Amino acid sequence: MSGEPATDNFDTMSDTPILIAGAGAIGSILGGMLHDAGHDVTLLGRPAHLEAIARRGLRISGLLGDRIVAGMTLADDPARLGRRFGLIVCAVKSYDTESIAAALADRLSDDGAIVSMQNGLGNIESLIESFGRRRVLGARVIFGAEIPSPGSAHVTVFAQPVAIGPAPAIHREDSPALAARARAIAAMIDAAGVPAVAVDDIMPVLWTKVLYNVALNPLGALLQQHYGALAGDPDVRPIMDSAIEEAFAVARALGIALPFSSAAEYRKVFYEQMIPPTSSHRPTMLHDLHVRGRTEIGALNGKIVELADRLGVSAETNRILTRLVRAAQRVTEKKERR
Repeated sequence: MSGEPATDNFDTMSDTPILIAGAGAIGSILGGMLHDAGHDVTLLGRPAHLEAIARRGLRISGLLGDRIVAGMTLADDPARLGRRFGLIVCAVKSYDTESIAAALADRLSDDGAIVSMQNGLGNIESLIESFGRRRVLGARVIFGAEIPSPGSAHVTVFAQPVAIGPAPAIHREDSPALAARARAIAAMIDAAGVPAVAVDDIMPVLWTKVLYNVALNPLGALLQQHYGALAGDPDVRPIMDSAIEEAFAVARALGIALPFSSAAEYRKVFYEQMIPPTSSHRPTMLHDLHVRGRTEIGALNGKIVELADRLGVSAETNRILTRLVRAAQRVTEKKERR
């Protein structure tokens, strides 16, 4: 039932304590909307953001509507979480997945679920190491948000519903039960005002977003340009085409059931349908590169290179983009030390 709106098993989620592990822009929006819909939500995030929320509530604005949400439980340290949760939404940066999983390993109830709502590849596998196959789901988030100031979260772009589901190639015999759980979680999120659907296999959906990200994120970060400018530049567009071509070949070699017959078919959809509604958007990698000095390049283009090397597939464009972003990270680090 790929892409089917979720309606069954909804009641099983009504009293479930929810932890948003990583209350950045996406996590704050999701947590705030769920709490506003009557759910018991705890936000785990950075002190400055949480302190502002404690003082005046979480201010949500943008494409999902404007509201102020108060009354959520707030924590800036996993050690201060005093209970277990039936649902954990993992929304941290991909490079923090292993550390947050270790910190929260005993915070998920025995019959609970943790959902990776993160960029890139490898997050599901990392969470399984700490929580086991039966309690981990994947999700594709393709709406854009930002924190304009501590205590605020603004939705800038909403391209498609959040998709939640298992990865049958990884979960194997546990997939049917996890698919049912994904339907319940997606129904709850959808009812809270964040469009969401359940899918029976999350991997083709994740890979479709990866194809989008490997083309746009590193170049948007390096050139400090929005997506429309990248697609319209005659020197940049061939680089994006090559990055997509390589990532598509890796997905094919892995047996991922992409909903496109070829990379050329995907690129047509990419330029004609995906880019236009997000034309003015800039990647979060741009902010991460110049403000944090650390990006998720390892889970995106870097992961394509890692998989390509293992499979004997060429990925030289993705390799160059990965090296350029890592070099740019080092430049930022040197500036911060001065």
